[in-house]
Formats: sequence, structure tokens, C-alpha cells
Amino acid sequence: QVQLVDAGGGLVQAGGSLRLSCAISGGSFSVYNMGWFRQAPGKAREFVAACNANGDRTYYADSVKGRFTISKDNAKNTVYLQMNSLKPEDAAVYYCAAVPVGRPLTYTRALNYDYWGQGTQVTVSS
Repeated sequence: QVQLVDAGGGLVQAGGSLRLSCAISGGSFSVYNMGWFRQAPGKAREFVAACNANGDRTYYADSVKGRFTISKDNAKNTVYLQMNSLKPEDAAVYYCAAVPVGRPLTYTRALNYDYWGQGTQVTVSS
């Protein structure tokens, strides 16, 4: 059974950086397209970033473009989200998600993903 484990969240000052990681087990990591989503209190889950199974195509929400970078290390079965220049509005629980290659996929749509991590809290102080 495929499992995703998110890690790396924490408290950071505005303008700071964090790197989130998501390790996958129980499946062949190289055949999964990966995404990161976030959810702030009282708000809907929103798309942050995604990459294809090879990690050579990436997609970003406009709100994080130029500040966040998604990367996929198939050798380590891990996907990362490097977050720089963090803003208070970036504070949320961040979730990684996975969907096997070959499934219909709109990267920005949470319902398209089959597997989810437990989430990791990111808090940004102003």
C-alpha cells in the first residue's frame, strides 16, 4: 500500500525559507506524478506546485511562482518543496499528493490525486 510521509514544516519569520519533503513507500516512486497542496484554516485546499514523474516538468500556482521550487529525487523516493521568501499568507498545512502515471490528471485539481500525506504545518510570523 502506498504511503506518503510529509515533513519539514515549522515556524519561520517572513522572508525566511523552509524545505518540505515527502517520502513515498509501498510503490515505485518513479511512476508517480507529484503535487503539493496547502490548506489554511477556514479555507479550501489549494494547489501549490506539481511535477511529472520524471521531475522535468513543473507547475506552480501564481502566488508562489518564483519563490517555491518543487523537485523530485527518484533515487531517494522523495519529493521536495523549497520555499523561499515566505510570507504570512503562505502559512497553512501543506500536503503532498501522488497519482500514478497514466491516470487522467489536471495537476492543479486535488481530486485527481490518489494518495496523500498527513500534512505538515507551516507557520510564518510577520
